[in-house]
Amino acid sequence: MKFISPIELSEKLRDKEDIQLIDVRESYEFEDGSIGGINIPLDEMMTSVDRISTSKDVIIYCRSGNRSAAIIYMLEKKLKLNNLYNLERGYTAYLEL
Repeated sequence: MKFISPIELSEKLRDKEDIQLIDVRESYEFEDGSIGGINIPLDEMMTSVDRISTSKDVIIYCRSGNRSAAIIYMLEKKLKLNNLYNLERGYTAYLEL
């Protein structure tokens, strides 16, 4: 599994790099605050794979990095995706920047 640090993500967003950002937290968590991107709650990810880009880096995050790690593992194993990155320590760490 590939990881991206909060600082690296911040730099990509600042530089307006062409990435896809997916928040797998529940809708109410996303509404309380997010880094951006789209919200696909964890339990909907496997039925929403058509919304995941295969042509650019995809950064998936949750609150702490655990849920995003689990879904990345499943997506890589079942769909053979190799463009997925887990945000280290998740949304919580990103807020500490």
